[in-house]
Amino acid sequence: MFKIIKKKILAQSIKLMDVEAPEIAEKARPGQFIILRIDDIGERIPLTIADFDADKGIITIIFQEVGKSTRLLGELNEDDSILDFVGPLGCVSEIENFGTVVCIGGGVGVAPIYPIAKALYEEGNQVISIIGARSKDMLIWEDEMKKISTKLYVASDDGSIGIKGFVTDVLEDVLAQVKVDRVVAIGPAVMMSAVAKVTPKNLPLIVSLNSIMVDGTGMCGACRVEADGKTMFACVDGPEFDGHKVNWELVLQRSKMFINEEAMANERGGCKCQRQNAK
Repeated sequence: MFKIIKKKILAQSIKLMDVEAPEIAEKARPGQFIILRIDDIGERIPLTIADFDADKGIITIIFQEVGKSTRLLGELNEDDSILDFVGPLGCVSEIENFGTVVCIGGGVGVAPIYPIAKALYEEGNQVISIIGARSKDMLIWEDEMKKISTKLYVASDDGSIGIKGFVTDVLEDVLAQVKVDRVVAIGPAVMMSAVAKVTPKNLPLIVSLNSIMVDGTGMCGACRVEADGKTMFACVDGPEFDGHKVNWELVLQRSKMFINEEAMANERGGCKCQRQNAK
């Protein structure tokens, strides 16, 4: 069992939890993820590690309640425990002094871009961060990103904070003004796809794919993606890939595979008493 040490509401339906997991925290690195299971009838939920503290033995996760399982996770409170918490999984981000790196986080993607931007900043890179959300009240971790960025840009769809528009609008302006050596983008698949379209092919682009996952070890094949014309697994070959080589049409198609099933699960509800009665 893994104890929840801290819980915080960051925005509507977006929550942060610090989880006591010393063995994972000791080995965690930027770009990696965990898979958790709330209880023995719960589904596996993959979440990229937002932060980690090896000294305190803490892993920070940030998630948005978009379906039944994440909503049930959000119902847990401090001192509650999570049954399974497995990690760190996935390949580690490539961290070195590239020069000037643009780090882009869209929506909840701000959370997983944070440890990567932080590590790049500590390595001596000039880190230009671009974070975005639908509106001001949905933006997370602005202050945290500001601390580890040489320059921070904020964009919102409705213009309620920062620049009115998308993160890609800001990226195009930055690319027109600054010599950039690398771009890292994490967020909804449609956002990362848009970033790939506006980023020159000769400029390295790294994206983190949040494909549908089950076991997280490459055995089930549920998280398969196509990159450079090859079938790969996000859990063991990624989650980071060359954004210029990803088949975005396939990624977007696969992300919608279980929309009807997710809607049915939400309609059935999911309060703790219902889950206990279902056992």
